Amino acid sequence: MKTAVIYARYSSDSQTEQSIDGQLRVCTEYAKNNDILILDTYIDRAMTGTNDNRPDFQRMIKDSAKKTFQIVLVYKFDRFSRNKYETAMHKKTLKDNGVKVVSATEYIPDSPEAIILESMLEGYAEYYSVELSQKIRRGNNESRRKGNLTGGKLPYGYKNVDKKAVIIPEQAEVIRYIYAQYSIGVFVKDIIAELTSKGILYNGKSFAQNTIYNILKNERYSGIYRFNGEIFDNIYPQIVDTETFNKVREKVNANHYGKRSEEITYLLKDKIVCGYCGKSIIGENGTARNGERKYYYKCCGRKKKTTDCNKQAIRKEVLEKIVLDCVIEQIQKTNNLDYIVNCLMQEQQRQSQANVVLNLLLKEQRTTENSINNIMTAIENGGTTNTAMKRMRELEARQAELERQILIEKSKTAVQLTETQIREFYLQTLALEPKLLINYLVKQIVLFDDRIEIQFNSPIMESPDSRGFLLCEKSVKLAYKVPHRAEIAKLEFEIELYV
Repeated sequence: MKTAVIYARYSSDSQTEQSIDGQLRVCTEYAKNNDILILDTYIDRAMTGTNDNRPDFQRMIKDSAKKTFQIVLVYKFDRFSRNKYETAMHKKTLKDNGVKVVSATEYIPDSPEAIILESMLEGYAEYYSVELSQKIRRGNNESRRKGNLTGGKLPYGYKNVDKKAVIIPEQAEVIRYIYAQYSIGVFVKDIIAELTSKGILYNGKSFAQNTIYNILKNERYSGIYRFNGEIFDNIYPQIVDTETFNKVREKVNANHYGKRSEEITYLLKDKIVCGYCGKSIIGENGTARNGERKYYYKCCGRKKKTTDCNKQAIRKEVLEKIVLDCVIEQIQKTNNLDYIVNCLMQEQQRQSQANVVLNLLLKEQRTTENSINNIMTAIENGGTTNTAMKRMRELEARQAELERQILIEKSKTAVQLTETQIREFYLQTLALEPKLLINYLVKQIVLFDDRIEIQFNSPIMESPDSRGFLLCEKSVKLAYKVPHRAEIAKLEFEIELYV
């Protein structure tokens, strides 16, 4: 018998515990029907799936290293994540620990094509999430143009009155005092000491230095609010005059400590190994003589000196472009794209004919309706207890939520995409987000000094041998060596490598 844990999540406070109950019930029923033993459950409430900053999700990923379970069972794949990059990363971690993610309501065939189909389902989940976010952003922008607040914590000095930012007079005086003192050269620690001596606190404690700096840098106090490149001057009433604010901002930019370290994404991380010693190729960085930061891929065996490998490091942007160009070249071949489109058409047809989620919702709707009718019968016969009335309200609320979810599920299959539409959508996605292809199509990259071997996840890619390896046409060849430098031949552009 296989062992599993259930992961359940809902996105917002507007949803309820019943959403979790429904997910757990469906997953438990699936486990029972498929001879799977449930060992534990991980639940995140009111947590978005667009990032992995979820306590129980992180605990589940960490616990997978104990290798006590083989499956993470979810109601739908979008419960696991709505972010393609993080989905690929965490599934790789689970896979290394011998764990597979399984959806109780979305059938993925046990075949090589499953990888493509599963990635497409995840892509649809992110697409719906992004589309919804765009609609919300449009609505929020209209609210901002009308001078209304759109949620979030207000800065110190303001309060929300009927969706309008209103100044809190006593706090506004503190803000003006902080700006005035800092503008004439008073140190932040001395400003804090003076405020504390006067009994002026922040959330019951003395102001922290970071709090003061955040106040000094917050442009909203000058009446300006920026969002996605657009400036709004009608949302926050001005507390600090523009001249004082600009003067203080210049001083803060000149004096305030520390910039955040730059975050660099290595697209080939966890997918690339050394062709000589078999160790992982990892991200590395260094500083050139002119102070410029440069980024590379380097053999872990050579870096940690655990092997006698002499594999040379390669510049990050060079290697990523080689791999990306090769993947795009393969995916754009007519026979490969035709295969993907045909798979999507078949999957669309299957989902249209057997919408598991819709069937489950309709079943629960009938059960809820029967329960309401039974309580109504009891009430008509004189049974009007508080408990019965409370249960009636709960069932009516659930009925309304079920109706909403049923409409959503029906809308997903109401319009069938044509083969042309799917092809155009896929090509547009390819043009806009080609780097996503690496996450889903590339299984492993074997790197040598003079060539690259790319192994794809699916047999749709043409392969020269039974291993499924494709020899990259744009092979890396070191033309010659000079101290700390080398050049790459057979590239359409000139970029230096660090060796």
